[in-house]
Amino acid sequence: MTSARPTLEGVAARAGVSRATVSRVVNGSAHVSPEIRETVLRAVEELGYVPNLAARSLVTRRAGSVALVFSEPPTRVFSDDPLFASVIRGVSQEMEAADRQLVLMLAGTPRGRERVERYATARHVDGVIVASMHGADPLPAVLARRGVPVVCGGRPFSYGGPPCVDMANAGGAEQAVRHLVAGGRRRIATIAGPQDMVAGIDRLTGYRTALRDSDRRSIVAVGDFTRESGAAAMRQLLRDDPALDAVFAASDMMALGALRVLRQAGRRVPDDVAVVGFDDVPAAAYAEPPLTTVRQPAGQMGRELGRLVLELASGGDVGGPVILPTELVVRESA
Repeated sequence: MTSARPTLEGVAARAGVSRATVSRVVNGSAHVSPEIRETVLRAVEELGYVPNLAARSLVTRRAGSVALVFSEPPTRVFSDDPLFASVIRGVSQEMEAADRQLVLMLAGTPRGRERVERYATARHVDGVIVASMHGADPLPAVLARRGVPVVCGGRPFSYGGPPCVDMANAGGAEQAVRHLVAGGRRRIATIAGPQDMVAGIDRLTGYRTALRDSDRRSIVAVGDFTRESGAAAMRQLLRDDPALDAVFAASDMMALGALRVLRQAGRRVPDDVAVVGFDDVPAAAYAEPPLTTVRQPAGQMGRELGRLVLELASGGDVGGPVILPTELVVRESA
């Protein structure tokens, strides 16, 4: 004869607390002391108690999951750019700590956005993180109006929208270009990021700010943060200004593409042309030569996004935007 399945009451009796206290611990409530929480969790483990998730959802009106939405096509999210994986890893760590499931969704097309909207407003998730937005992406505002807790990875185009986590993009770019100016570089070009993304706009702003008070002029080509676009932009820059002696690329992937083109053109780095990137992806340290870059904490961004969306979903007030610092990492390319 099989033994009866452990119950909430059994856990309460083993831990010496009320059934309500066990329920609060199992449902992740913060209103329980660490000592009581540890006692209850030990009783849960000893008895092998497994919460009834369906019943919990009916009582708490929570789905127990959060959606991470990238406003990008699959080819971009699952490319060789490791930043997406870093953000996913950071969000996942927060969800695991909170005993929530992470649902990954893509909204790179109008149809994809409609699918996310239907899924989220049907309360299949407790909150939504929208990242890698282009232009005036309508999804965050639509979800917020429908009462779905939503946070943005990167500052939205319009202020006053959902809370967000962003990087000090303009400041990081400005620091990178000032480093090139201080090194005596005269003709400093940039491979800017896409101008329908706030990160691309802010990094171009930082580049121009650093040059504003010098006698150096702006030399701009635009890419889309990919290696291929960086290579194409570098070829364009060499045609437009063969005498350029430095390049600031608004992403490491574009900088890696630029390094390849410079090598093919017989330009030595950094002797003839200095190169600085942005991101500090793992490949930057192993580039030839190792890439000077601006480090941004993508994993921390993921963790902060996870923290904020869980706070919103529990009815908390998260306040204004969270801006994470960037840091110049000097290597041999500049």
